[in-house]
Amino acid sequence: MTFDLPHALAALDRTPRVLRVLLTTAPAGMIDRPYGPDTWTAREVVAHLIFGEQTDWMPRLAHILAHGESEPFGSFDRAGHKHLLTLSLDELLDSFEAHRRESLAALRACNLAAADLARTGRHPALGVVTVSQLLATWVVHDLNHIAQVCKAMAFQLREDVGPWEQYLSILAPPAPR
Repeated sequence: MTFDLPHALAALDRTPRVLRVLLTTAPAGMIDRPYGPDTWTAREVVAHLIFGEQTDWMPRLAHILAHGESEPFGSFDRAGHKHLLTLSLDELLDSFEAHRRESLAALRACNLAAADLARTGRHPALGVVTVSQLLATWVVHDLNHIAQVCKAMAFQLREDVGPWEQYLSILAPPAPR
């Protein structure tokens, strides 16, 4: 499968709804507990996604379109979302939905053509990247964090599944980074 902008837009548009369905009626114990040392809770994932909307995806796209490879875009602060953790889950979900809606409106307004998707920029650690790679990464980043939310929630029932744990890969220890 090759990158397809309309499919990417549809996937990015779904993420806030998916998270709302997963988290809205979940007990606090499932959304506020991590799934191992140095892992995030479901609430932290939503805060991280908001911070990404504010500082990562569209700002990086704008930087690539304005500067190409002439100067790398800034590094992403993986802990930059911490200040958002004072918000309730509903406030986080509302904020994420609003920021994502704004991001997608801005992305659609760019009217990216095939030539734009091939434009290159410079990532501070990875080197030369294309616009289509950035946008594909945005989609996969969402899917990765949806899986992470599911893992954090499932982990809270780890002891309750008894011997079935061996069949449930979602309960495997977190992979080191």
